[in-house]
Amino acid sequence: MTPALPEAPPAIRDAILDWLTRFSATVREVDYRSAYPFWHPRIIAFGTVQPIVEGLEVFRDRQWESVWPKTTDFTFRLDVTRVLASPDGKMAVAIAPFTSTGYAPDGARFDRPGRTTLILVPGDGPEPWIAVHSHMSLARGVPADSHANRPVKAR
Repeated sequence: MTPALPEAPPAIRDAILDWLTRFSATVREVDYRSAYPFWHPRIIAFGTVQPIVEGLEVFRDRQWESVWPKTTDFTFRLDVTRVLASPDGKMAVAIAPFTSTGYAPDGARFDRPGRTTLILVPGDGPEPWIAVHSHMSLARGVPADSHANRPVKAR
């Protein structure tokens, strides 16, 4: 018999879904400053075309800067998001598809779906959970480059 996955209990699942909802709002607003509390200062991350990076500022410069101002409509698909948790509730994993809109060089819009895996631990600051790892990648065949040029609300 195959063992069950360690699905998060309702309180942890709800907290992580809330985290995803509130964080995605910072992406849509291109508000880096409001996004910082969601992440561990030494976050380890990578993405579709980004190498492994460590540190929130490097993550911002290499990942956020190349995506947030260049896309719109970012949101996690909470209806199909899975949240797993360690038995002691001190680590959670979110497996979350996302949607967004990308822009061709001529301004034409295109669907820009992808998926995210986040590892989160309880926070000791303003956020009850903070991410220590992020892997965000686009769905197969989706252009990596998008060409919107939205201003950054806050650094």
